[in-house]
Parts: sequence; structure tokens; C-alpha cells
Amino acid sequence: MKSPKPFFEQRRERRNLLRTGLAVAAGGALAGCDAISHNDTAVEVLRSAEKLTESVHRVLGRRAMAQEFSPAEAAPVFRANGTTMPPGENYAKLMASGFADWRLKVDGLVAKPLELTMAQLQAMPSRSQVTRHDCVEGWSCIGQWKGVRLSYLLNMAVPGPEAKFVVFHCLDMMEEDDEDTLYYESVDLDDAFHEQTILAYELNGKPLPVRNGAPLRARIERQLGYKQPKYLHRVELVAAFDKIGSGKGGYWEDQGYNWYGGI
Repeated sequence: MKSPKPFFEQRRERRNLLRTGLAVAAGGALAGCDAISHNDTAVEVLRSAEKLTESVHRVLGRRAMAQEFSPAEAAPVFRANGTTMPPGENYAKLMASGFADWRLKVDGLVAKPLELTMAQLQAMPSRSQVTRHDCVEGWSCIGQWKGVRLSYLLNMAVPGPEAKFVVFHCLDMMEEDDEDTLYYESVDLDDAFHEQTILAYELNGKPLPVRNGAPLRARIERQLGYKQPKYLHRVELVAAFDKIGSGKGGYWEDQGYNWYGGI
């Protein structure tokens, strides 16, 4: 029996496998990334589909809603994507304390920066939704999520007129012992203020499990899974991405994924 591959070796293989993260057309179906990532024609088709999907969403604006399901349709065990246990001492300490010392910061181009405990987030108006998670790797899973609307937090923080994007900063290192590879993602303000965009602290009626992003993850329901980051600790409003990572708007985008992962 073969021994399992080390965590970061698996991560590197996944990164090398996919040159593009978008595998849907507007209203279309997912395609397997391993089947398309080395096909230049397919990659160009999918990038064209990305532009079409983005254009459709922009025309519809915040009215376009992702499909919602009944609680009975939620998977009993929601499949984990990406990291299932962030490496490093910082996350281990937070987890050991039940995330009592964890805080969510909302800052950047805002008039009123925030620093919030989990108890404060849970005391805010919440939204529950049963939605389907579509992974760029070709699988889907339905889960029931509960959390605070991102729009509620942004309205509290008062975005500045120059703010164009929301960047999610995570506690998940993508390369061993390298804090410069902490996962990050981003969306524009249309998706940030969408009714179904929440910061979720519950999954299927229970506190968010570590494997699914505890203590807090973003649910951006009109986007593919890599656009819904886990292990959040900071939400930053920015005018551009040029000073973050490699300037493409997300960790996987820096590796070649499309920035807009709409479905």
C-alpha cells in the first residue's frame, strides 16, 4: 500500500495540473480540469465563456440569484475542498482556544475599520441559505450555510469612493513555512454586496468544521469554489490588486486561474 503524499506535494501537483480555473459557460456545465488544462483551444473557449458569464452577471446585476434548495437536499457531510487543516502554529493556537482569540478585521479603503469577535458576528442579523458548491475540479455538493451578509459589514465600515474590490485574507499557508503564500481571494463590489454573499460560521446547523473553513468562510454563491475562501481573518477593500500577491486578485489566479469564476 502506498503512503499518502505529503500535504504540500499534493498542493504543488494540483497547482501544476490546472492552468485555468474556469470550466463553465453561462448556464453551462462544469468540465473536468485535468481534461482541458493542456488543450490550448479548450482553454481559450473557457476564457471566452468566462467573459460571457461575467457580462451576463453584470447585465443582471445584484438581482441574479444562485439556485437555492431545501434543507433535506443538503449533504449530511459536506465535502471539503482544498485545505482541510491549515498548517502552522498560528492556526493551531487559535483552534486550541476554540477561536476565542480570533478576530475578523474589515479595513483598507473604509471610513470605519472594524475588528470583530465571533460572538459579535453571531449577534448580527444573519442569513441562512441552502446552495450548491461547484468546484472547478468537476464535483458539486449542497450545504446549508448560515452567516452574516458581507454587505452588512461593509455598510458598517463605509467603503471609500475609490474602493473597487474586496480582498479576503486567510490563515491558510499554501507553501510550507512561507507566510508569503497565505491564501487570498477577491471579488468586486457587485458580488460583495449581493444578497447571497455571506461570511458563514455555520454549516448544516452546526459550527463550521475546520475541514470546511472554521471559524469563518466566504460564500459567494454565483462563483466557483476557489472564489469562496476559507479560514478568513481579514476583509480588505482596495482599488487595485497590484500590491497583493502577484497582482492577479487571488492565489490561484496568480497560478493561472481566471479571476472571474462565475457560474
